[in-house]
Amino acid sequence: MPMRTPRIPDALRIAPRLDEAVRPGPPRRRSALLINPFYPKDPHASFGKHVLTPSLALTSIAGATPADWEVSYWDENLLQGPPPWDPFPQVVGITVHLTFADRAYELARWYRARGAVVVMGGLHALSCPEEVTPHADSIVIGEGVQVWPQVLRDVESGSLRSVYRGSDRRPYREDPPPRRDLLPRRSFLTTTSLIASRGCHNRCGFCYLATDGLEMPYQVRDVEQVVEEFRGDGQPYAVFTDNNLGSRPRYLRALCQALRPLEAIWSAAVSIDVTDDPSLVREMALAGCTGVFIGFESLSGRNLAEARKKTPSPTDYARRVRMLHEHGIQVNGSFVLGFDHDRRDVFDRTVGWIEDARLECATFHILTPYPGTPLFRQMEAEGRLLHRDWSRYDTAHVVFLPRHMAPEELFEGYASCYRRLFSHGSIWRRRPEDWRAVPPYLAMAYLYKRSNWLWHRLIQSRMTGPVWRPLVEWTRRRHLRFRRRLGACPTFPDGEMAGSVVPAGV
Repeated sequence: MPMRTPRIPDALRIAPRLDEAVRPGPPRRRSALLINPFYPKDPHASFGKHVLTPSLALTSIAGATPADWEVSYWDENLLQGPPPWDPFPQVVGITVHLTFADRAYELARWYRARGAVVVMGGLHALSCPEEVTPHADSIVIGEGVQVWPQVLRDVESGSLRSVYRGSDRRPYREDPPPRRDLLPRRSFLTTTSLIASRGCHNRCGFCYLATDGLEMPYQVRDVEQVVEEFRGDGQPYAVFTDNNLGSRPRYLRALCQALRPLEAIWSAAVSIDVTDDPSLVREMALAGCTGVFIGFESLSGRNLAEARKKTPSPTDYARRVRMLHEHGIQVNGSFVLGFDHDRRDVFDRTVGWIEDARLECATFHILTPYPGTPLFRQMEAEGRLLHRDWSRYDTAHVVFLPRHMAPEELFEGYASCYRRLFSHGSIWRRRPEDWRAVPPYLAMAYLYKRSNWLWHRLIQSRMTGPVWRPLVEWTRRRHLRFRRRLGACPTFPDGEMAGSVVPAGV
């Protein structure tokens, strides 16, 4: 019997209405508005993950804005209504992802009809430029930070081009710092989202990094730049939004050694092979790492091999997770469901392994063939794509024909994984072995995963920050004590864990 879809508040499901009756005055010269469009939230996942930390895409563009231009930022997902229009901007920059492309086009139409110049960029502009182009006065393909100043100068001179192309090969350290001062600090758990590196040593066939035309060689910023950004934002907790902070172990070690004096805490996405060197895991813990987001993707070696993911054997995953736990680092595991070697038992097997390994959190995704990726080309060639409604290419809907089950079975299995993971029983079974770490773990689990009824109210009232920050500070103080003891001896014979109230994810 199909299970009932969890209820989701309208504010998290429906984009705010754009008022067609608005007739603004003439655009204010040298003013730019940057918009992150609304996207519907997955009713099965935590609603809180959208406001843990802001994306750096648009704040980095803002950082590249010439000093004689006024720039503002609006994220529709903070539930404060549609973007502002008074004063009316001369230029509107909109980031486009395939899941909210329709909303981006709706915003573009509204602002263009009233006299603004609309510039669109983002991954969808790279993978489907012929679709995006009619909706904008200009599109940016590739890295936008380096071309944004030229775009604005061309607007001023009346010589705006229809297409600009940025390169991901320019040294990343040359980019200006993002404009975090534009962010509403009360709306996020932390505004200190950082990027120390770009790219990943993997090129998985289903990942957006495998998109045609996306050439992103692995690059790192100077360690000193990253530390100064962390210190400068004045927050006790940061989230590294790198694709894989551990792709270059020597760099990660140097970064950890530089972060250690800050006495702050942080989380990051890494691959499980970061545990190849236990001394590096120890450096991460001593530097304040409280949680990692790891793309396990599958427990099947055949699935991983066909996806071209370079990873240790899944039979060794549990030992490696245990190593992270022994150093006080929580694990949020990411799992993709619907690979060609997945059968109907994949759902119970995956959640069962998560519980046995005591992962503090997990994120599930339905395999999704993003346009321009090898997986998309394969599915298209095999006639397995069900449609091209990009709004449903969000890893929460089935958009292809699975090999060994019906689309309905894959969707219901996906939903059942979240339902079981968020159950009281599963939360308790995954509790830390060290009883001292159980209270903060339970606080994290229930506040983050069992409080969807509360999240939209916190977001609308801009209370995410005020509610979470005392808990973040509590976690930081507990972790400092843990670090001092860890630094004094190489191991904890009694199996002590640090414990964290901060969700182990990015």
